[in-house]
Amino acid sequence: MILDSFAKKLFSSKPGKDSNAKSLLKSISWRIVGTIDTIVISYIVTGQLVMAVSIGSVEVVSKILLYYLHERVWENATKEKSNEPATELVRS
Repeated sequence: MILDSFAKKLFSSKPGKDSNAKSLLKSISWRIVGTIDTIVISYIVTGQLVMAVSIGSVEVVSKILLYYLHERVWENATKEKSNEPATELVRS
């Protein structure tokens, strides 16, 4: 129960928006799935388990970083800009 409230605080931000920590954990979990896929495909293509694991271990690091950056760019691109002053219409 204590961890549950901590996790909610860690992962919650504004409604409908992901926090940085949640984006990071999502990127890691997605890379686990992606890396398993890469290893399986590499094994099918090369027929060598050591080569397949080597390919998978190299791509996991680069793609975690790329996914996290991609997620943050999309989060910022879709953010409502509430700090900008409202456009004022001038009557003449």
